[in-house]
Amino acid sequence: MQAMLSTRSGPRRRALVAAAATAALTLGCASLPTARADGDDDPGLSRFYDQRISWSKCDVDGVPDDLQCGKVSVPLDYARPGSGSLDLALARYRATGDKRGSVVLNFGGPGGAGVPELAYGGKPFMELTDGYDVVSFDPRGVGRSSPVSCGDEEQGGLSALDDDDALGDPATVLARLREAAAACVRNSGPVLPHIGTVNAARDLDVLRSALGDKKLNYLGFSYGTRLGAVYAAQFPGKVGRVVLDGVDTLTEPLTEQGVAGARGQQTALDDFVDWCVRDIACPFGHDARTAREAVVRLVWSLDENPLPSDFGDDFTGQDLVAALGQGLYSKELWPSLERALALLVEDGDASGVTAFATGGMALPALPLGRPDAAEPSPLVEPEDVPLDNLPAALMAINCADDPDRPTAEQITGDLQRLRAAYEEASPVFGRYRLSEVLLCYGRPKGTDFIREEVKDVDTPRMLLVGTRGDPATPYRWTEETAERLGDSAVVLDNKGDGHTGYGSSKCVHRKIDDFLLYGSLPPDGSSCGAEETD
Repeated sequence: MQAMLSTRSGPRRRALVAAAATAALTLGCASLPTARADGDDDPGLSRFYDQRISWSKCDVDGVPDDLQCGKVSVPLDYARPGSGSLDLALARYRATGDKRGSVVLNFGGPGGAGVPELAYGGKPFMELTDGYDVVSFDPRGVGRSSPVSCGDEEQGGLSALDDDDALGDPATVLARLREAAAACVRNSGPVLPHIGTVNAARDLDVLRSALGDKKLNYLGFSYGTRLGAVYAAQFPGKVGRVVLDGVDTLTEPLTEQGVAGARGQQTALDDFVDWCVRDIACPFGHDARTAREAVVRLVWSLDENPLPSDFGDDFTGQDLVAALGQGLYSKELWPSLERALALLVEDGDASGVTAFATGGMALPALPLGRPDAAEPSPLVEPEDVPLDNLPAALMAINCADDPDRPTAEQITGDLQRLRAAYEEASPVFGRYRLSEVLLCYGRPKGTDFIREEVKDVDTPRMLLVGTRGDPATPYRWTEETAERLGDSAVVLDNKGDGHTGYGSSKCVHRKIDDFLLYGSLPPDGSSCGAEETD
């Protein structure tokens, strides 16, 4: 199974972003209204809750014949539902058994497009069609659903802190961060002030109603667990069978999340190197210590002297870091990662690493069916999805979800301390993760709803899966989130490795399917042994 996109690390821009956005396939953050649990009874929202989806065949080469496509309309601004709307792209596999409704999947990110992920990576979920239509979607601001972008402007957009010199001068950092934030405003549409998980969860409830379901059945991975938890807090009476796999934090500031993510990715990289040096084909030699040093030198070298790329922009060390982050999510990907790195090291060819984030494939466009009524903000054409949409959406959503905004004085005073902390956590991933966090500067303060209100949910019991060796979402986040959600949370301890458990552990896969299909929950605190991973 393809590795899930992660909220902790995502492909960024240029060639890697173009590939990742295809395969996974603000500035402005307006104040977000607290959701009402009776949203489908709100007269102002009735036209959205009353719609039904018109599904049609996805007639594209390489797409399974039974995949169907459609779209659903949601308010641009839930505080003013009559002021505009946007369409969300959808895809589904119809139930083959006795249908009990739909199960909605979110594969993570934030910024991951669900439609192509389901189309080309849906095989592991086919057992769920015994009882459900299996549905996924491109969230607002993502993929074909009013995609955001920060452009590819010089010293703007998401490339603002790519060179090492920028992080050495606080004044330069602040200027580039302001330019980056302004570039996101220039290159994004009206969805940007209304992006974020609080509104995405409200969209999820509109989707639930449009699917004809009284309760939401849901399987979310990584960032998708944040979305599921926020939905449960907003719409506790609409929660059906909900599974959160690779559980995200609801409380840690982005600065702390970034350090934890860098540390976890470094551990995963060290494990990969230990595995690689035992193979004769390892491009870094056969001594683990010198191999780790060689990886660091390779990143530095590419930052100093990037390689030409077929996608227009040069391939830098930070592009390599982004690709490594994707390749380390699953041990199943390690042989392919080793081959791609060998091509880079031995032949100076970055194509294997660049394509790695996509699994080496480019996905054709998916046509989508028409809704019952036309809406003002239709789906964009596939060729019009910005190349930087995935990282731009990741930044916008993470920043919209986080209420902390350091002042210029705090950044100036703390920059070197933060840089040292991140580089201590990981000499490879530290700078990349710090840049992700700093890019929230210049954007409006995010919502405090998630940190303050998503707790002690009064819902049916939900299954939370944490993996001990997860490089992206530490297991302690599963325990912390379970305690925060309260008695509704049931924890399954996966004692394996890799990001999320459903695709790597037969035991986890079986227990999730048993819950979704039959309502059979494992006891709280039960586990799946490492010996049961594929």
